Amino acid sequence: MASPAARSRLFHFSDDPGIDVFVPRPVQVPSPRQPGSEWLNGPLVWAVDESRQATYLFPRDCPRILLWPTSSTSAGDLERWWGDRTATMIAHVEWAWLAEITRHRLYRYELPPQSFVALDDAWMWVSPDVVTPIGRDVVADLPAALAAEGVELRVMESLTPLRGVWTTTLHASGIRLRNAKGWPPGE
Repeated sequence: MASPAARSRLFHFSDDPGIDVFVPRPVQVPSPRQPGSEWLNGPLVWAVDESRQATYLFPRDCPRILLWPTSSTSAGDLERWWGDRTATMIAHVEWAWLAEITRHRLYRYELPPQSFVALDDAWMWVSPDVVTPIGRDVVADLPAALAAEGVELRVMESLTPLRGVWTTTLHASGIRLRNAKGWPPGE
């Protein structure tokens, strides 16, 4: 884990416009964890770093796969998966979710960084403490918010053709994949 987020802006996205405090709670669907990391399934407040906040500009249960190049992305992977795009990230979603994405409203809560520590991926942060937000914004147009973050939204019939992206040198994040059409359970 990294040191506290002394200068990072941290956010939590929610459908609820009236959260006064965030109380640590265990994840709804525990993930298999490496020995010593089981505590990540326990009671925590989760936040995302400002640089990757676009990963949560979606309805909560919307399955999505997000890709972006890293300093170690190979030229071959960049050519095959990225092409000549100027986007900072590509977000893949299913057609079945597009209408919900276009009409959904989110609330972006800014959280004070003092009690948070970064996970090894450096853009997800957790706190074991009760956290009082320091601000709240309404995000009424998710596609526009994604575009403002430099995200290309790609809509597909199914996300399953992307299962192999985790073997590339791109960063790949899968969120709520248990809700994706035809996604194998436990993957």
